[in-house]
Amino acid sequence: MTQIDPEPVEIPIDGTLDLHTFAPGDVSSLVEEYLWACLKKGIYEVRIIHGKGKGVLRRIVHAQLEKHPNVLDFSLDSGPSGWGATVVHLRANSS
Repeated sequence: MTQIDPEPVEIPIDGTLDLHTFAPGDVSSLVEEYLWACLKKGIYEVRIIHGKGKGVLRRIVHAQLEKHPNVLDFSLDSGPSGWGATVVHLRANSS
């Protein structure tokens, strides 16, 4: 049986990334690519919605943010979503 690769998902680059429809294995690379796309568009505050659940996606997101060279800081959203989202502040590319 031949496995068909799914079509790429087009994600709007608007500063909010909702991870609810993505598999945990895809999240790390997705977050990295999304942050670079935001920087390219001049978006320096990003909200990543990972949900509350057991915290698996949150840990994956935070691990990726800790490694990203343009992340100034990040924290759990203080708004109504509480610890179901993370707000990220990015540093502009120096190139």
